[in-house]
Amino acid sequence: MQNYIVVFLGAGIGGILRYWMTGYASKILPENFPYGTLSVNVLGSFLIGMFMFYLNDNELISLEVRILLTTGFCGGLTTFSTFSFETINLLRDKEFFFAGMNILANILLTLLALFMSYKISKLLS
Repeated sequence: MQNYIVVFLGAGIGGILRYWMTGYASKILPENFPYGTLSVNVLGSFLIGMFMFYLNDNELISLEVRILLTTGFCGGLTTFSTFSFETINLLRDKEFFFAGMNILANILLTLLALFMSYKISKLLS
């Protein structure tokens, strides 16, 4: 039961940050592309890499903290379902360039962010 509470708390914090970041991105960036979703997916990929490759691999966090940070916080922060919905909406609106850009940017940048966190973790260890 304790792990469910930990996931719940982490997801709530991640969801609040996602809500704030996507709202902020829509205020400062053009609205013709889902920059907010992209930014939380990249950040979430980087953070889960740091949490797992650095903190977890170096045994700096407990199982409960790992669950809080990964399943909870990163799960609440990242938005793959939103990414999918926004991509379908772009396709539906015949915005094929932006749909393709959304797919490529989310996949490539989140993988790059995760790889960067892996390399940084190795440097810090």
